[in-house]
Amino acid sequence: MINIALPKGRLGEKVYAMFEAAGYECPSIKEESRKLIFENPEKGVRYFWVKPSDVSIYVERGAADIGVAGKDILLEYEPQLYELLDLNIGKCKMAVAAKKDFYDSGDSTLKVATKFCNIARQYYASLGREIDIIKLNGSIELAPVLGLSDVIVDIVETGKTLKENDLEVRADIVPISARLVANQSAFRFQSQKIEEIVQELKAQVQKV
Repeated sequence: MINIALPKGRLGEKVYAMFEAAGYECPSIKEESRKLIFENPEKGVRYFWVKPSDVSIYVERGAADIGVAGKDILLEYEPQLYELLDLNIGKCKMAVAAKKDFYDSGDSTLKVATKFCNIARQYYASLGREIDIIKLNGSIELAPVLGLSDVIVDIVETGKTLKENDLEVRADIVPISARLVANQSAFRFQSQKIEEIVQELKAQVQKV
């Protein structure tokens, strides 16, 4: 059995649809139930739903052989796993945003509010800019509005939330999308089966 960690929510449903179309269906996953683990012995797959930010942990630690995680999580936490395929779904970007009237003179330490501290740190280090990171877990857009920070580093999908809070994107950091990842030792020991799944999914990606 190949253990597959799927991210809960809309993205996970899209991901499962790709696996299903690739020939790795598991009908019980669509039944109304509180079950978290679903398997199809015929196809040799076992799926389970986990919080999106936890997928990489399940895969890195070997509870899952493969899984689907956002590029944002992979960049932020840098887990030790193999990134096998860009699924070309869940597309958005990591960006810097600020109030429309904010001007960065570069004279003082820039206050950056984010939950992606590692990504922010690496980005500003590449610019040689001194920053003070303020770690927040939610409602990041509030920080510059209330004067807690000068800018934010966050995921931007449509930009609607930014606009509604009178903020605008100042710089794109990196494009984000869902990636198929594998546990390193599982990939070594079950490489043939995992490679088969990758090839079948590749065909689905081209249809997205």
